[in-house]
Amino acid sequence: MPPEIKALLLMYGVAIAITSILVTVYDKIAAKRNPKGRICERNLLLLGALGGAFPMIVTMLLIQHKTNKPKFMFGLPPMIMLHTAFLFYLYLQF
Repeated sequence: MPPEIKALLLMYGVAIAITSILVTVYDKIAAKRNPKGRICERNLLLLGALGGAFPMIVTMLLIQHKTNKPKFMFGLPPMIMLHTAFLFYLYLQF
């Protein structure tokens, strides 16, 4: 794999991880202080599907946020498996 592609993938991974963590923490804070300013669940799941599933589920477990919602606890792990399979595929191709 060309170094430019590796660098772009790494930057994307870091950006999506940081964004996922910040949005999850923000939603937890908004749940207590400003319920109208919360992030809708569809957007949280979209962020997970775009590559932020692993940092998002770790953050949710650490801050005890949405851990009783089946759509997150059963929805994010398959996304993590798909992301891992995709990265493994890229690794094998290059």
